[in-house]
Amino acid sequence: MKNYSDNTILTESLKNGNEEAFAYLVDTYHHKLCVYANTLVKDVYCAEDIVQNVFAKVWEKRNRLNPDYAIKSFLYKSVYNEFIDHYRKNISLLSLEKKHFKTLNEILLDDDSESLNEVIEIVKKEIQNLPPKCKEVFILSKQQGLTNNEIAEYLNVSVKAVEAQITKAFSILRSSMKEKIKSFLFLLFGHKKWIAKN
Repeated sequence: MKNYSDNTILTESLKNGNEEAFAYLVDTYHHKLCVYANTLVKDVYCAEDIVQNVFAKVWEKRNRLNPDYAIKSFLYKSVYNEFIDHYRKNISLLSLEKKHFKTLNEILLDDDSESLNEVIEIVKKEIQNLPPKCKEVFILSKQQGLTNNEIAEYLNVSVKAVEAQITKAFSILRSSMKEKIKSFLFLLFGHKKWIAKN
């Protein structure tokens, strides 16, 4: 097996259409790029879409990759550019900020809504109610900040199994919470240590 941790080998393998190299690229950087994208958009689902678009474009235009340029830097720059393009097409950055603060104000200023601390307590309780394996993977990812690869190695399971458990956890949490809490909750997941700090 080739040493894909070597930038030149990885880049040249991608340029040659090596699917194994592409799988390595996705497994290594998918979670990290999603976390980064989420710090930009504050929306885990939009962040995942951005990252998926980036990987798709990398594969489509793989023959243009430069082995002299660090692919890690290229990926992060591509995510940022995709973020800018996304909001230029759909909504101005100013409007995005207004929408973000409006959501916060609706939750924190509404007399009938839960306070921030109450929201966090509700979230923590729901996380504890997740199925055992699902909860373990979710906490390792969102509280401990481990990558999908690191979690897979730690639990001796496949990366795909880790991704499936995280997706399952989000699905369960979304279905178990009120709309207002749900809309605010996933703004918090950009901060990987939020559960531990509260």
